[in-house]
Amino acid sequence: MTQLEYLQNKILDAKTLESRLALWQFQNKKIVFTNGCFDIVHRGHIEYLAKAADLGDVLVIGLNTDASVSRIKGPQRPVVDQQSRALLLAALHFTTAIVYFDEPTPYELIKKVQPDILVKGKDYKAEDVVGYDIVMDKGGKVETIELVEGFSTSAIIKKLIS
Repeated sequence: MTQLEYLQNKILDAKTLESRLALWQFQNKKIVFTNGCFDIVHRGHIEYLAKAADLGDVLVIGLNTDASVSRIKGPQRPVVDQQSRALLLAALHFTTAIVYFDEPTPYELIKKVQPDILVKGKDYKAEDVVGYDIVMDKGGKVETIELVEGFSTSAIIKKLIS
C-alpha cells in the first residue's frame, strides 16, 4: 500500500465506519470523537486535535462537507474543498478516521459512533456540546480543550484580505 492509499483509507464511508467501529469496540479501544470544518488547517487545529487524540486510542473526526461549511460560514467558504481538508487531516499520524457529515450538527454521526469521549473547544460548555446526552447516557465523558489564542481560519482570511 502506498502512503497516499494509507491516508485515503482513513477517510471512511458509512459502511466502512460501521465495520471499523465494531473492530475497535471488540478490541476495547477508547474512541474519541470531535468534529469541525477544519478549513485552512492551522496550528490551533493541530494542537487541538493532538490533545484530543491523547484522550483515547482512536480519534474519529467528523468533517463538515463543503455544502455544510457554506451553510454555516457563508457562500465564500470553505476555502479548501472537503477532499483536500480530509486528506490533510488524514496526514496527521494521530488521526484514525475521518467521516463526512452534511447535517447542521454531527448529532446523528455521534449517535452512530457512540464515542467514549466527545471533545470540543473550551469555547463550549460541556453540557452544551452536541451529543452530550448520547455520550453521558453511555457513561462516557465530554471534554473541552483550551484553544490556541490568535489562531482561527476566520482570522487568517481576514488578515489575507486586509
